[in-house]
Amino acid sequence: MLRSILLFVLVAAGTAFSPLPKANARSSTALNMATEVKVGDKIPAVTLSEGQAEYGRPEAVDIAELIAGKKVAIFAVPGAFTPGCSKSHLPSFITAQEELKAKGVELTICIATNDAFVMEAWGRTSGGADAGIRFLSDGNAELSKALGLLIESPVMVRTKRFSLIADDGVVTHYFPADKEASDTWAPNVLAKL
Repeated sequence: MLRSILLFVLVAAGTAFSPLPKANARSSTALNMATEVKVGDKIPAVTLSEGQAEYGRPEAVDIAELIAGKKVAIFAVPGAFTPGCSKSHLPSFITAQEELKAKGVELTICIATNDAFVMEAWGRTSGGADAGIRFLSDGNAELSKALGLLIESPVMVRTKRFSLIADDGVVTHYFPADKEASDTWAPNVLAKL
């Protein structure tokens, strides 16, 4: 009996800490990605979550409903509280809020695959929430997947760094980080509006 229990524990521990299997072109995975978003695409109706102050229950937010009838800036980062995201990408949008509004942008949204509690804490501690930026969690990576912007890793799924402008849910400008991360920062976005 003891041998059986020991064998079960060893197998379970080995399975729990094994790397995730790599997907190949012929396999069917839960992360089948769409083609990468482009100008003219419509932002899909995906439910994200928004953390609340004092660890309140996160609220569901349908991104398509939130941005309907508005001109919005959406930017995504691979992770909240990470160096590049916290030192450059997010601050560029915090300081550009007035300029974005002058160009007709009514709402700025930050998205990452971190959970809603982490996103709320990042927005609060960074000053982003005070600047009017909404911090939404794509915790299940549904939006990232629908936009074709996933980064798969053995640890967790992350969103590729990007920025976009959408008008009434339709992408009018898209800024990937294929060449430089700074291509997605607010000054570059502003220069194209």
